Amino acid sequence: MTATLAARRPAPARPVSVPRAYRFELVKLVAQWRIRLLVLACWIVPALFVAGVSAQSTLPSDTLFGRWMHATGWAGPLVVLGFAGTWALPLLTSLVAGDVFAAEDRLGTWRHLLVAVRSARRIFVAKTLASLTVILLLVAGLAVSGAVGGLLTVGDQPLVGLDGHLLAPSDAALKTLLAWVAVLAPTLALAGIGLLGSVTLGRSPMGLLLPAVVALAMQLAQMLPLPLVVRLALPGYAFIAWNGLFTSPGQVGPLLIGVAVSLAWALTATALAYALFLRRDFTDLGYDGSGRRAVTAGLLPLVGLLAVSAAVIAPVTGGSGSGIEQEKVQRSLATAFAHLYRMQTRQLHRPAVTEARLRATAACDKGSDRIAARGPGNDWRCVVSWHLPGVEATGTAVYQLDVASDGRFVADGDGPKEVNGYFLVRTPEGDAPNPLWQFDGNVELLPTSKG
Repeated sequence: MTATLAARRPAPARPVSVPRAYRFELVKLVAQWRIRLLVLACWIVPALFVAGVSAQSTLPSDTLFGRWMHATGWAGPLVVLGFAGTWALPLLTSLVAGDVFAAEDRLGTWRHLLVAVRSARRIFVAKTLASLTVILLLVAGLAVSGAVGGLLTVGDQPLVGLDGHLLAPSDAALKTLLAWVAVLAPTLALAGIGLLGSVTLGRSPMGLLLPAVVALAMQLAQMLPLPLVVRLALPGYAFIAWNGLFTSPGQVGPLLIGVAVSLAWALTATALAYALFLRRDFTDLGYDGSGRRAVTAGLLPLVGLLAVSAAVIAPVTGGSGSGIEQEKVQRSLATAFAHLYRMQTRQLHRPAVTEARLRATAACDKGSDRIAARGPGNDWRCVVSWHLPGVEATGTAVYQLDVASDGRFVADGDGPKEVNGYFLVRTPEGDAPNPLWQFDGNVELLPTSKG
């Protein structure tokens, strides 16, 4: 009799496998009209935006690579990338990762989910993987859509880099792809922060908004006159450090540091969310988050990670201050001017000349000898000098520079008009402004062997 009862006793239920739970969570996310609308917008809107702007006479010249949207289709996805890193990606991570756990609190479905899956650990893994899958799909849509819109509207022409040199279409495509891949790291960091906020704050709206709020705070920090090592220790720095890919040689040091810091933040925030999720009491139906736990177990470890990152970066990079110094600005401006002078020479059908024979140099200050020529600001004034073969006189041109804290600068020609004034030149793609009139450049912030 005992043997018969033992034989009829049902086997203990096993937890649902992670792949099945992942598919279930992914279907739940994609079934939401909000997520479907976001996917549709990310795969269509950038192409329409790039095509519309490229067809206009006025370009977003205040945006990086915006002034080249008439010249090449590869400028479009980079303009989209600049906008996405500032606004789109933080909002997308908020709407996906910031709500993936809080949605169960609002609907009161934790008990049903636990009964179905029978493992809190597998629920966390499945929800995390599902949210990351959707985020990657959205990022891929932004990149592909922007590139398709630019290439169909303008074409596959060379791209002018941030030091004035021309990138062949294949090089431009590769570096554009690398730039989009690089911003995945800070996007994952914001996603980890979103998971942490969704777990600790429950149905509170702050959990949903946390990635966007953190991203906004990091953007404000990048605008402040903070030391370079502090800004490098913030995960959001990788959203702007991709600029260094478009110089020759590439200024990849800040980008690699930004990617490493972002991945560290992503792993730390996700691990904290996992630990807090496993400690949660799911029998409390009125759970509405814990602000105290969010501070002690969420905020303080991330602040500690920021301090440790800054302490490690400082001796490794050897950087100090803002990283923007007189010699670096002069070298970057002279290099960009020499490359663009050659471009102007070709467009005006003048005799070709090499950068080595031009021997372009720059002398920069901040308007007075009493003011140290270092740090960001719009008060940089530079005089570029160059030599033409067979001409004894030295050519000079004046520029006003607006140097941002991330090293990007905009050079505005201030005479002579025949060199860097505004006039149109005829190119294979149509009439375009004088390339020496206004152009973008990038200062190497970290110490280099050259200086």
